[in-house]
Amino acid sequence: MMPPRRGSTGLMRYEELRQQADHDGDRPTPRGADAAGPAERAGREVASTGREVASSRWVRGLARAGLLARGANYLLIGSLAVQIALGSRRQQADTTGALRAVAGHPGGIVVLWLLAAGFAGLALWRFAETLYGQAGPGGQEVPKRLASLALAVLYGGTCGVVVNFILGVGGTSSDTESKSFTARLLAHGGGQVLVAGIGVAVAAAGVGMGIYGLRRKFASYLRTAQMSAATSQVVEGLGVAGYLTRGVVFCIAGGFLIDAAVSFDPQKAQGLDGSLRETAATPLGPWLLVAIALGLVIFGLYSWCEARWRMVEPG
Repeated sequence: MMPPRRGSTGLMRYEELRQQADHDGDRPTPRGADAAGPAERAGREVASTGREVASSRWVRGLARAGLLARGANYLLIGSLAVQIALGSRRQQADTTGALRAVAGHPGGIVVLWLLAAGFAGLALWRFAETLYGQAGPGGQEVPKRLASLALAVLYGGTCGVVVNFILGVGGTSSDTESKSFTARLLAHGGGQVLVAGIGVAVAAAGVGMGIYGLRRKFASYLRTAQMSAATSQVVEGLGVAGYLTRGVVFCIAGGFLIDAAVSFDPQKAQGLDGSLRETAATPLGPWLLVAIALGLVIFGLYSWCEARWRMVEPG
């Protein structure tokens, strides 16, 4: 008997492997494997759809509208602080005072609703960044996502303050809220340590904010290629001054919280308005408050620049 040729041997081997594959394909697969495929595909589709929505034109528009609202808020607070530095006692240099100033003008209620919508847009945008990461370098890092989550909660709370003010609920000053909150904490065991810890955290946030501004890290989120050289210098200058001023205000507020904890006196806690008024009582007098007030105005202007040039696409 003659041995099979090389080509026929390969063909026979191919037929054996094909029959074995067909036999294996007839075996029943586990239920989990059947379910895992569609579930995994559905999960990917949901994630893809969520990312598309987060990067949509509508969400980007809400983010930019929110940055405009943030800028308007700081412009109002800064202008009220200037009036306090010049001797006004009736003004209140915080968000509630800014809302009262707006409400006192014709059409103010419309502007207030626009502010509420703007801060809601900011909160939504920051929540999207928490899920999909920030725009810009290193946006997927966990610390940056947590920072976006903290800002989302902050802007959501600000939106709530505006809505409550419109509906006639709340409207208390930041000083009253700060003192009340501090008193509730001090009434519990370990509250003194907790208040001191919050004060240190607020002051540390202020230091970090100042360093962030001095190192011009905010510029990495701006579309500087769309600016002229002169415009870029002006915008970066506004950002540096604005972030430094915010850092100073945070450090002052944190210092008052630490003082309230050490002395076990909640009346020493100060909100934004009280912190600015106490600044006017320093040896530098109202001139220091004017400088801080102008810095807050500058940050408001920088916020409007962010509304124009910031990258707002999550992830």
